[in-house]
Amino acid sequence: MLNLLAFDYGASSGRAMLGKFDGDRLSLSEMHRFANEPVMVGGSLFWDVLRLFHEMKQGVLKTAAGGYKDIASIGIDTWGVDFGLLDSTGGLIGNPFHYRDSRTEGMMEEACRFVPGQEIYKKTGVAFQVFNTLYQLFSMKTNNSPLLEKASTMLYMPDLLRYFLTGEKNCEYTIASTSQMLDAHTRSWASDLLGKLGIPLNILTEIIDAGTIAGKLTSAVAGELGIGQVPVVAVAEHDTGSAVVSVPAAEGKYAYLSSGTWSLLGVESAVPVINDAAFQLNYTNEGGYNKTTRLLKNIMGLWIYQECKRTWDKSGEIISFDELEQGASGSEAFTAFINPDDSSFFSPGKMPLKVQEYCRKTGQKVPETKPQIVRCIMESLAMTYRKSLEGLEKVVGYTLPVLHIVGGGCKNTMLSQFTANAIAKPVITGPVEATATGNLMAQLLALGEVKSLKEGRLIIRNSFQSVEYEPENTAAWDAAYESFLSITS
Repeated sequence: MLNLLAFDYGASSGRAMLGKFDGDRLSLSEMHRFANEPVMVGGSLFWDVLRLFHEMKQGVLKTAAGGYKDIASIGIDTWGVDFGLLDSTGGLIGNPFHYRDSRTEGMMEEACRFVPGQEIYKKTGVAFQVFNTLYQLFSMKTNNSPLLEKASTMLYMPDLLRYFLTGEKNCEYTIASTSQMLDAHTRSWASDLLGKLGIPLNILTEIIDAGTIAGKLTSAVAGELGIGQVPVVAVAEHDTGSAVVSVPAAEGKYAYLSSGTWSLLGVESAVPVINDAAFQLNYTNEGGYNKTTRLLKNIMGLWIYQECKRTWDKSGEIISFDELEQGASGSEAFTAFINPDDSSFFSPGKMPLKVQEYCRKTGQKVPETKPQIVRCIMESLAMTYRKSLEGLEKVVGYTLPVLHIVGGGCKNTMLSQFTANAIAKPVITGPVEATATGNLMAQLLALGEVKSLKEGRLIIRNSFQSVEYEPENTAAWDAAYESFLSITS
């Protein structure tokens, strides 16, 4: 039995997941779970990265204490775009900013005054999002940030955590590709674009491929944790990149949906797909395992639902997700819709009121109860998935007959069925622990225990249960879709 350790950092929590591989099947066990919440200080939003590293060490200690000191390798994945800066001695300069921090407001539009948006897209193939690394750094440059002036190295969050373990400084391809700073065709830094925006090139490191053994625990870290100098693999370090590795597809053509706080709906492509349709519809070309391209649409996802529950919990009205979804299932269908990607839903706080206000200002019946609000969110997400899937088919020029949903959103059976109804195509869900599974599979590939991604996906199909949803009541959903488009477009 081979034991591997995956650290999966999401936007609200992190986990240390032990993977056990017997040569045929992979199993997962959660060894440690911890909160990952941003911290507001002086009007700015930060990640508490040293706490996150401490929790990583706790995960290793708990794994070793559980009888698994013989860890074959470690891999780390996180959300995209955010980074830490190091000084000339390798010391961390301040806490990394959170992508929802307000410092990037207006920066995307300002950057496009220097370099036209179409030129940026043609070079990078990455969709325009206000939080992209490009605009975070442009904001720092525009505002003469002393942090940027002192910086010698920029590392993305998984690369930074890996540096703390190994002392090695480099950027893994899939996480770097979220930045809107890579040339999509050469897979190298777009130095000409960055130069036009005044972003210093000297802080950028070598880009390495997903699945590279990128160092080993330093003797100091290994001694502190009481284990050997374990190899650390640069897996597909963007969590969506790892989730896509886990898609247990047997079909030649399919779409995937990585469902969690964010929803990422797309296809795998051998090359970037950069055309007028992709630009107009704001589809992104991000890096994938084996130097592939993840052509996808970034959708707000379950964030709105999660924020609603956080608001209700803080007010003392604590109710479980299962109870909320049971109540929503019994609520009247298609009474109101929201656009999940509307800017009013981007920031945290008072989310139920924001949903109600959107419905009010668009002249709809305002959902009043918790089940009504949840129903509105879930139906709107399913409709958004349909719109994004139709756009994706337009961009790639062929029909996608099935949708694979992976990630924690698989547990929401109501949303999975709603999605099948909305797209009028089969939906296959699983694995639930998609990101950790893909992280572990990339480690197995790096170690030579699995020979190819195709073999790895067969192992995943044989290791984890999947559930298939067939479309229901599609005529009613088709009619409602027209209403959704008229309200949200």
